[in-house]
Amino acid sequence: MWFGLKIFVFDTFPVNTESMSPTIQSGDVIVVNKLIAGARVYKSLEFSDTSRLESFRVKGFRKIDRNDVVVFNYPNGKARDPLRFRINSVYVKRCAAIPGDTISIKDGVYVNSSINGAIGLPEAQQALAEVDLPKNVVKAWPFDGGIGWTILNLGPLYVPRSGDVIEMNKRNRAIYRKYIEYETGKKLEYKNNKVLLGGERIKSYKFEKNYYFFAGDNVADSRDSRYFGLVPEEFIVGVAPNILYSRVQKGRVLKALD
Repeated sequence: MWFGLKIFVFDTFPVNTESMSPTIQSGDVIVVNKLIAGARVYKSLEFSDTSRLESFRVKGFRKIDRNDVVVFNYPNGKARDPLRFRINSVYVKRCAAIPGDTISIKDGVYVNSSINGAIGLPEAQQALAEVDLPKNVVKAWPFDGGIGWTILNLGPLYVPRSGDVIEMNKRNRAIYRKYIEYETGKKLEYKNNKVLLGGERIKSYKFEKNYYFFAGDNVADSRDSRYFGLVPEEFIVGVAPNILYSRVQKGRVLKALD
């Protein structure tokens, strides 16, 4: 019964970083509600670096929404490596953009074209613009293709949803390469002013999956989608609505601060 509850209803995770501070402090233990977005059930229990995530999701109460605090498996963040699933590496971040949104960071402040108001903690974001950060920290995903984004100024970035069709050009190839390779298992290249998927020219691409952009509330010190990029929906574990244990304050509700 306990095993079933952890799979389908809830789970708990300790947090050992300050990336979501002050919302979540290092040492807090958070509760992850799997009923909200639906529990993820694996089709295979092989979780090697070369294996693909095969799972299905039980119907939940609703989809992941902007400003939700979400727990997910870390996608490989190396620019030249394929997207991989690591079951033992779990992150907690705030959802800054859902499928179909366009997200930007302007002078350290997140801007989502679909909503009015800032994501998460506006005062922390504003402080980021005033921090003198080393160049190796400032550089942001996708790190190649001449995009030139930084953690202070990024985008505009369209977050794909299942069924979306995008034009395939040099810029979009650089931005969406690892997601297209993840979906198709084929190499995406740019040669002689053409985009090639598995050696064949393509002029557009239709996405099969939904993707999300996640950000830490401690924007000056958070490894998030600015570094590792978008997260496929099947990597999501669940929504964290509150804190089970905290050395600071018990039972804090994890919501965006206005």
